[in-house]
Amino acid sequence: MLHKASVIISVYNNTEFLQPVLDSLKLQTEKNFEIVISEDAQHTHMKVFIDQYIFENDRQHLTQEDIGWQKNRALNNAIKAAKSDWLIFIDGDCVLHPRFVEMHLRYADERSVLAGKRVKLDETISRLLIQNISNLDQIQSILKRRLFSGKGKIRFIEEGIFIPPDSLLGFIPKIRRLNHLKGCNMSFSRVAIETINGFDEDYVMPAIGEDTDLSWRFEAAGFKHKSLRNLAVQYHLWHAESWVNQDDNQKMMLEKQAGNEYICKNGLKKI
Repeated sequence: MLHKASVIISVYNNTEFLQPVLDSLKLQTEKNFEIVISEDAQHTHMKVFIDQYIFENDRQHLTQEDIGWQKNRALNNAIKAAKSDWLIFIDGDCVLHPRFVEMHLRYADERSVLAGKRVKLDETISRLLIQNISNLDQIQSILKRRLFSGKGKIRFIEEGIFIPPDSLLGFIPKIRRLNHLKGCNMSFSRVAIETINGFDEDYVMPAIGEDTDLSWRFEAAGFKHKSLRNLAVQYHLWHAESWVNQDDNQKMMLEKQAGNEYICKNGLKKI
């Protein structure tokens, strides 16, 4: 393969957020990766932005017809197009710590799936990153101060503190377990995802189908979760959240679990 990793970015229509995400990829300590922008739509303004953006890595931009939420289909297409055997998944509203890709590759293990989390920034700090990626240098200091002085509207602030694995505090990430995946911060081998036939395209609503469903299917196939908390650090940009009822997806997943359908039928291959 040409690259150590393929960083797959899920996007819909927000180029304002994608700008600092792409900028943060330029700051990575590990440089040998490709960028695959997986758009669950075909927006002209997204194409114009991507065509005009100056990339330092090889990149692909994949689109599909906008017929409602079809993120899993878009991700399966990204897997097929990726030119690496190690796949890192992020969302287009999550800015990356400079050692993010390095940490995913450092702990890469073909029998494991790597699980990270993210800090949800408030509107003020998010605006700092949107305005200029160089402000990323300030974020760690701000989060450390807020951790002790009061986090305000920042959520999951402890997840935003990077702890170098070889430092005196390097034992902390080792004891902060995580046994489930978040679609915005996870990675695994091509072999692993092909073993369970990719993302299940039966899910056509957000949540559960793009990560929680993967977690139990990977485990059923014999893969173990490995935590990257405080190692692969991610900064989720603030935006108004629209809560989506997850009952239908939850019911579907439970039915598939009951039938032990960890190899999905509507995935990379149609079974």
